[in-house]
Amino acid sequence: MGASELRRAWLNAGVLEEGSLTFPEAGSPQGGVISPLLANVYLHYVLDVWFEEEVKPCLKGRAFLIRYADDFVIGFACEEDALRVLAVLPQRLAKYGLTLHPEKTRLVPFRPPAGPNRPATAAGSRPGTFDLLGFTHYWARSRKGNWVVKRRTAASRLRRAIRKIAQWCRTHCHEPLAAQHRALGQKLRGHFAYFGITGNGEALRRFRDAVTRTWRSWLSRRSWHGARSWLAFLRLLKHYPLPAAVAVYSVCRP
Repeated sequence: MGASELRRAWLNAGVLEEGSLTFPEAGSPQGGVISPLLANVYLHYVLDVWFEEEVKPCLKGRAFLIRYADDFVIGFACEEDALRVLAVLPQRLAKYGLTLHPEKTRLVPFRPPAGPNRPATAAGSRPGTFDLLGFTHYWARSRKGNWVVKRRTAASRLRRAIRKIAQWCRTHCHEPLAAQHRALGQKLRGHFAYFGITGNGEALRRFRDAVTRTWRSWLSRRSWHGARSWLAFLRLLKHYPLPAAVAVYSVCRP
């Protein structure tokens, strides 16, 4: 099979989700393993090269583009530049059969909050936030009191992760405890391996607490004795402890 036939097979491949098989009518299959690679190759020329060679030389201030597959954010030092690029970006993508997501595309004032040596961008205004790759980026104080950009798990991603845990516990609540414990431990470690960064500890703990409560709830439902008390469940956790909510990627550790 040649390269063109292989690409065509990938693009026409169906997606199996929750027992339902669907076939994409256009573009790469959502969730397909080849989709990020195709997006990187296609958007490198459609977006990356265009931005570096044609857009940046025409701007008044500094600018940068950060892209991962089909998710990207563009930062500008000058608001006028941001407005100009936002106006021409849909035309650039449309030229290659692409469109911007109407709900995810927006202009965000992302400056440090007002301080003793920095005036407010507008009366009573607060800096905006934006989501990228499952994280919400926002301004906050560091331990030394400086304004820094921090990241926390996006609310939508956290809700989705908790919902998937509940669905899993419901489906597997009658499996042996050891098997449930092993699977939930893997899910927690996988979540922490992605979202476990410095400054995201609260969201990590919220997810672990939600997993703990959900597991107890479904273990209680499988017994005719009724709800398992927290005391009994805590004794169970001594034999089947869940991984601690620890930042895997921490600037405080070598």
